Amino acid sequence: MEDKKAYSIAISLVILLIIGVVIARITLKLTETFFLICGADVAAIVAVFAFVIIRRKFNSRRELLVKQLDSDGRELRIEYSFLRKVAGVPTRFRLKELEEATDNFGSLVGRGSSACVFKGILSDGAAVAVKRIEGEERGDKEFKSEVAAIASVQHVNLVRLLGYCSVPPSGPRFLVYEYVVNGSLDNWLFPRRKIRDRPSGCLSWDLRCRVALDVAKALSYMHHDCRSCILHLDIKPENILLDENHRALLSDFGLSKLMGKDESRVVTTIRGTRGYLAPEWLLENGISEKSDVYSYGMVLLELIGGRRNIRAVDQHGKNYPDKSKAKKFIYFPRIVSEKLAQEKIMDVVDERLVDEVVAGGEVTEIQVKRLACVALWCIQERPRLRPTMARVVEMLEGRLPVDAPAQTTMPIADLLGNDEDLDHRPRQPAVNLSSDSTYSFTMSVLSGR
Repeated sequence: MEDKKAYSIAISLVILLIIGVVIARITLKLTETFFLICGADVAAIVAVFAFVIIRRKFNSRRELLVKQLDSDGRELRIEYSFLRKVAGVPTRFRLKELEEATDNFGSLVGRGSSACVFKGILSDGAAVAVKRIEGEERGDKEFKSEVAAIASVQHVNLVRLLGYCSVPPSGPRFLVYEYVVNGSLDNWLFPRRKIRDRPSGCLSWDLRCRVALDVAKALSYMHHDCRSCILHLDIKPENILLDENHRALLSDFGLSKLMGKDESRVVTTIRGTRGYLAPEWLLENGISEKSDVYSYGMVLLELIGGRRNIRAVDQHGKNYPDKSKAKKFIYFPRIVSEKLAQEKIMDVVDERLVDEVVAGGEVTEIQVKRLACVALWCIQERPRLRPTMARVVEMLEGRLPVDAPAQTTMPIADLLGNDEDLDHRPRQPAVNLSSDSTYSFTMSVLSGR
């Protein structure tokens, strides 16, 4: 714009100078004064042309330099972006980018107690899951914890964080993950009404064994192979995702906590999901990586049985719709322990794997017994009796023998008053208490805080 303005002024000056020469010729004829004016005008015209030529050369050089710098800068940005991806450094997205990717946050795929997850497509065509942290104080803590934890770890069985977005000072916060096509494990374990656009089904026995090993490897890496021991603190089927090959990816580090290598336990407020919390949470004795081991053991039992560990039924064994007035609870871990002692461990296997032909391998008693023993070791009441996740991996892979688990009191079962026998269980499903549901014994224990 400035160049065009300068050229317009130069042309106007030349025209005015020529007009001046013509007027002087008419009025002064061929006098000495006319020649003086004519010489001055010609000199001015030459000066204007010289200015225009010099300016054009200068501008062309400047434009060439700008293009070169822009090209170099673009290459540097591409290289920097590439190195960030190679190093696993998350990208900072703009809010507008996420709004466009998720169609203004219109594609909801999941909702938790403090976050919503939306499916999105980035400008490069990559499918992503955008997690919006809700709530001010808790959301900010979860945001910082999750970014710090996930950005520092890279493992084939951990969901990959692609980027984040934070709108200051108190705006929404977002985490952008790779999109995992087969959704969460609970959709593949627990019978329920099919939800549109949500992958689900009955996971075969071979795939369940592989999922158990995948999650164990992810936790072993977090506990033992990182600079600081990372506690997940919210292990449950809803936080285990399955990719297109049904390989497990551990996700949702919103409650994760770092623990130094020289620390044996840390003290924190009660967090996590009811039904998967280790007893030390309730006793306020401090938590450690063994708290994750307990939660893993509870998930492993659900993989075996294809049912929630805690279910509510009425006295007649029928579905009881009002959970708050349910007269009886069935505690699956105690049933597994009893059936193992009675050498009837096959009674606890998911009925769909026994009654129906599910592609993916035969369910063998040796495998079921191994997984059940590992799970019962993991849910020991005393943390020191639980194995490390590194040992769990070795036991699942068959590199370590699995001894009969020690007897444990299972205080939660005593609170439930569980005396259910699997031989008399109803064929129709009882009421599964989902991970975010409320049951009376938990609320009574926590109400003292």
